[in-house]
Parts: sequence; C-alpha cells; structure tokens
Amino acid sequence: MAYDKFEILKSTAVPLPIENVDTDQIIPARFLKATERKGFGDNLFRDWRYHPDNSPKKDFVLNNPVYRGKILVGGKNFGSGSSREHAAWSVYDYGFRCVVSSFFADIFRNNCLNVGVLPVQVSPSFLTEIFKAIEADPATVLEVDLPSQTISLPATGLVESFEINAYKKQNMLNGFDDIDYLTKLTDEIRSFAQKRPF
Repeated sequence: MAYDKFEILKSTAVPLPIENVDTDQIIPARFLKATERKGFGDNLFRDWRYHPDNSPKKDFVLNNPVYRGKILVGGKNFGSGSSREHAAWSVYDYGFRCVVSSFFADIFRNNCLNVGVLPVQVSPSFLTEIFKAIEADPATVLEVDLPSQTISLPATGLVESFEINAYKKQNMLNGFDDIDYLTKLTDEIRSFAQKRPF
C-alpha cells in the first residue's frame, strides 16, 4: 500500500491565508535532489519557516505551536507554478493529509492525489468561514468525509460538498497509488493478454 487509507479525517488545521502559493515556495528548488519521498517535510516552506542561519521565523504559522493538525488551509490558487511533484511529497512528509483551498493548480492537485494528500476545493465563502473559525479558536476541528465528499465545521454546522475524480477517490479510499491499482489488476491484465493473438 502506497499510503494510509483516507476515509474520514477529523483534525485541527493550520491556516495559511496566502494566495498564489507556488511550488517553489512550498519546496525550494535546491531541495529537489532526492528521488525518494522521504525527508522533504523538513524543508516544507523552507524559506518562509527559517532565516538564512536556519533559525526559525517566529511569525510563520508552522513555527507557531498554537496551530497543529493534519489539515493545511491555504489561500486561493494553491500549488501554482512548476509541476514538481516534490511539492506534494513535502506536504505529505510533513504530516498533512488534506489541503483545503478555493482553487488548486491542476498539476499540484493530481500530484497530491498520487501520494495520499486529499486536495479539497471549497467555495471562497466557505474558505473565509474556515479561516474565521480557526482565528477565533485554533482548536477548531474540521471534518473531511471522503466517502460522502463533504467538508464540515462541526462547531458551526457548516457543511459543503467537494468534487473528486472517481478513480482517484477509490485509490484514496484504498491507499493506492497508480502502481498499486495496476498491481491489483494483474490477473485481469494477464487474462486479457492471453486472449490476444500473437
């Protein structure tokens, strides 16, 4: 299994109300040398998290102990810029299992789905309500229900539906990446191949 199954996630969230966050900000290019998915979380938002001397920037949200959780809430147009899949790897490796925004760059969205991070696109008004709730109470819990394709703020009763490709949804529910999915079909592929003329 490529990653943990995703069904229903109940978690506090980390707010990052910045629009147009691009992949170079998510994981700077100088950290793209590794080919495995491990260790990238250490450098998630590296230049926003640390000074040149590697000391933490106290005003950046990931360095604020008040905000924790497995959900990252970003501003509009999250994941724009280059197509580097390392950006999704760094989000996953840091510990996030869901990113919420009012708009995602398509390539970043697909890269997230390939590694077990659920990108949940909500309306601008719902995103505003999430930010307001977290600002009022950092312990606010979000509930992301993949089977029903809903995201909710239990404390306020607000609920909104989100879209996801049916194939990617099944993979997320099973913890499969594309290779796992094909491996699951080995018998069917072999049977089909045996019926083909040489």
